[in-house]
Amino acid sequence: MNQADLKLFVEVAEAGSFTKVAVARHTVQSHISRQIGNLERECGGRLFRRTGRGVVLTELGEHIITRVRNWLADTDQLFREIRSTSSVPMGEVRLGILPSTAHPLMTTLFGRLREQYPLIRLNIREGQGGELDALLDGGLVDMAILFRYHKPASTEERLLATGHTYLVSRPGDPLTQAPTLDFAKLQGLPLVLPRRPAHWRAILDETARSKGFSLHAVIEADSLTAQKELAATQSVYAILGPYSIMHELNQASLQATRIVNPDLRRYVTLALPKSGVLTPACKVVSDLLQRTVEEWGGELHPPLASGVKRGLPQRKPPGQGRSPRRSPSKSVCI
Repeated sequence: MNQADLKLFVEVAEAGSFTKVAVARHTVQSHISRQIGNLERECGGRLFRRTGRGVVLTELGEHIITRVRNWLADTDQLFREIRSTSSVPMGEVRLGILPSTAHPLMTTLFGRLREQYPLIRLNIREGQGGELDALLDGGLVDMAILFRYHKPASTEERLLATGHTYLVSRPGDPLTQAPTLDFAKLQGLPLVLPRRPAHWRAILDETARSKGFSLHAVIEADSLTAQKELAATQSVYAILGPYSIMHELNQASLQATRIVNPDLRRYVTLALPKSGVLTPACKVVSDLLQRTVEEWGGELHPPLASGVKRGLPQRKPPGQGRSPRRSPSKSVCI
């Protein structure tokens, strides 16, 4: 029994599936089953029970899972403290990210680390907001890029970027051709929305109630890919942020208008551990992330050439003078 075996045990417990863990690790399900089987023999009993939808912890598994998590967190912290005494930043940095922040920020970060700090190894874990918060609190990631719906006031979170909210549809839809749309116009629209109790869904529902109506969700889907595909191919609308739809808008496979009254802003933050302790490697990654976003004008992607594609209303870089008044047509999504 070693640290890698116990980490695998926790991963399977969280995923509830050997197959999901195998996909995440780019291996086959039988390999994961064999490793768990070896661990169960060392523990002297079954850790998982198979169900029709995957696996769940047995009584033995439930009994040890918390202690295993705590041991892994303590061991990782010890390794980080040992590495922090080194004058050269090195070691693994576990970064939690949202699906919509994966590219190109992560590819740029990886390239800069590889060039400037080759001894730092990135371990990127993708998840939804609540899941990433739990991973950060549990010490399973060192930092996380999250969406917040209020500006961060804590020193444990650093503001990276701010994004508006958009009603998204298939190209040519007359409702999304204008630059902006009042939230009240969402009444009665067929929508694809994330499932309750997602925090974003709760905010949308509460905003609608404050306007005196309920949102009409004809289908619910947590997957951003599914929401975008439905909006692009079916007569339904999605409510999404700019970073998740930039590629599709620039490819003209989606069309979007900014929702106003109210202006539902999302704040992209870099959340740090509550202990406030960062290894030199973690500090390098944190600084590179913030510096990269600053270089990109407060966006999660590099500036695009003006007029290349039609997308969301373009934000003017800080310090520039007023540009000539334009027609309501949409410009690059940045």
